[in-house]
Amino acid sequence: MTSNIIVTTGIYDAIKDTLRRKKVSVGEEKRLAEELRKAKQVRRRDLPADVVTVDRKVTLKDHTQNLENEYIFVSSVKAKPKKNKHSIFSEIALAVVGYKVGDIIDWPFKDGERKIEILKVEPWKG
Repeated sequence: MTSNIIVTTGIYDAIKDTLRRKKVSVGEEKRLAEELRKAKQVRRRDLPADVVTVDRKVTLKDHTQNLENEYIFVSSVKAKPKKNKHSIFSEIALAVVGYKVGDIIDWPFKDGERKIEILKVEPWKG
């Protein structure tokens, strides 16, 4: 389990802005604020390849619902959920952004606490 998330400065600032605008539930807001306080900020080129961020294809296992899904995390303007392109600010993306392959995260989703494992992270060129 990663102790601190790793995010680019741009993603860090954008998540802070999302929190300021109250775009998430109270539980998510508390958790994200805590994550950001301890987050390691890096330049995009210094972000490890196995860390969840924008423009990455990510395979997740939801241990709570016993489901495995693949997501493509993109900027908000490119998001098309029907084509499996999810905004980096979607609920599932915010839960795993900054974590890496092998991490298991207990996250306070709007519909209740769920345990999510990151199985695979790949670059995605849209």
